[in-house]
Amino acid sequence: MKFPYGLSDFGTLITERYWYQDRTDRLADLETVGRQLIFLRPRRFGKSLLLSMLEHYYDLNRAAQFEALFGGLAVGRQPTALHNQYFVLKWDFSLIPAHGEMADIEAAVNRHINDSILDFARRYRQQLPETIDLHPEDALSSWRSLLSLVSQTPHKLYLLIDEYDNFANEVLMTPRFDSQNRYQTLLQGEGLFKTVFKAVKAAAGGLGVDRVFITGVSPVVLSDMTSGYNVGEDIYLLPQFNDLCGFTETEVATVLAELQREGGHWSADAALATMRTVYNGYRFSEDATETLYNPTLSLYFFKALAQQGQYPRRLLGENLAMDRNKLSYITQLPGGEALLIDALSGDDRIMIPELVQRFGVADVLAAVKDEPFMASLLYFFGILTSAGEGPLAEQILRIPNLVARSLYVERLREGWLPASETRSVQQATATLYQRGDPSALCDLIEQRYFQILSNRDYRWSNELLVKFAFLTLVMDDRLYMAVSELETDRGYVDLALIVRPDKRRFQALDLLLEFKYLSLKALDLSGQQVREQSREALAALTPVAQKLNEAEAQARDYGATLKHRYGLPHLHGLAVVALGIERLVWRAVKM
Repeated sequence: MKFPYGLSDFGTLITERYWYQDRTDRLADLETVGRQLIFLRPRRFGKSLLLSMLEHYYDLNRAAQFEALFGGLAVGRQPTALHNQYFVLKWDFSLIPAHGEMADIEAAVNRHINDSILDFARRYRQQLPETIDLHPEDALSSWRSLLSLVSQTPHKLYLLIDEYDNFANEVLMTPRFDSQNRYQTLLQGEGLFKTVFKAVKAAAGGLGVDRVFITGVSPVVLSDMTSGYNVGEDIYLLPQFNDLCGFTETEVATVLAELQREGGHWSADAALATMRTVYNGYRFSEDATETLYNPTLSLYFFKALAQQGQYPRRLLGENLAMDRNKLSYITQLPGGEALLIDALSGDDRIMIPELVQRFGVADVLAAVKDEPFMASLLYFFGILTSAGEGPLAEQILRIPNLVARSLYVERLREGWLPASETRSVQQATATLYQRGDPSALCDLIEQRYFQILSNRDYRWSNELLVKFAFLTLVMDDRLYMAVSELETDRGYVDLALIVRPDKRRFQALDLLLEFKYLSLKALDLSGQQVREQSREALAALTPVAQKLNEAEAQARDYGATLKHRYGLPHLHGLAVVALGIERLVWRAVKM
């Protein structure tokens, strides 16, 4: 089996016999639902391949290739009447650089549209009555020339726009003092970007454009261009298109079973459990009944199994991580980091009245960031996903999987701990991983981390502080699936470090950690008195011993479920108690 990881050209994928998860059965629904569609999904979720499939299906120049491209797919057995009936023009705004001055960006927009029109003219020169007039400094004039010629033919135009919000979002997120002014110049008033979409709207009003399909990541731009383009229909929350991009668990399991038949020293069941934890969990419509696997990450995993006979070394490759600028942008917005911490604290803790679907630059840069606003932004970037409805019809959002969780944990660690501590962290975690001894990690947290975290403006409560201290230091996808608030039959494990199935030949231990918290007031001790005592002496104090006993009982109880679920004969438990923000004491738990 050949997997098209990083490949988004539908023609190449089909003709060179790469594996393709058929979504052509949705074409009839897309034709019925509307003529100008807007479809949003997080980055690297297969949107470009979807557009390429539409391009190949509707392109009148590819009519002779229809059987070769679609004969073996669902739509090939029952094609719609519109296949191969259109001129197809594609704009890819991810190719437009956002750096430089406004004149540079506007020139780049003009060049890209003109280049697309020139390519269009070459591909359809046999069908067009004459040559399109290209205006190098005015792409919209070139656009009008194209439409004039199209209107003289029996066919109409299908316009595909990929990553419509890319360069506008880049302008917003680039840390410059004039970001808001730059964005407003592009989108508000008679800015170039807004003018482009006004031209598209006009063309769809009887001037030659019959259908438009627009993809992007977030709806930030939609609000600001409403008066320029208010005819687009949002389909990204409709349940029938929940899995238009992305793989279902049945589809993933089918691929793993086929790869297993081809051979390899790995288990399809174990691989599915790993992928479920790491890549699954996306649900884009609250009415959808099934969660989805990230398609790019799944293909990355499949390709490693097919070519190397084993899991990829890193479950999240560096080139797959979210753009660090966007991640930094989100966490630096007022309330962004606090919301992240709330989401990491446990499932179903983010509940908002409804998803905010349109917000403009004024909201992003200037408005007060309430929880619905920030949670909605995180949803569109794939960091939170729909988890159903609450008791009063609230929208419940949660972190979808370990990949999203690890990206944010990484970001928090970068913000909370100096880079100079990296080696100390590695040495401390190695002792924990190999011997189940958290002493060095506790020392590091006491001496470095508690001081940093105690100065953050958050309302830490109970064991949350110590759990976050550990969580941000032990996430290591080279060896572990590190899961916080893992659900068991009896409750939620505070932190579980489960060795990846393909890494069990190494010396890393499976670990379960339960955390408790005691205030200094409850101990009737000062910070100075706590700091002066040994861990052994502190552990012997009656209130501390009671908390250790509670954590130990919970660890033993939860551990029974984890041992059965993951087949862990030698799970190591740890009970950890934080004494204020001064000291940590711990006890090994016999499971």
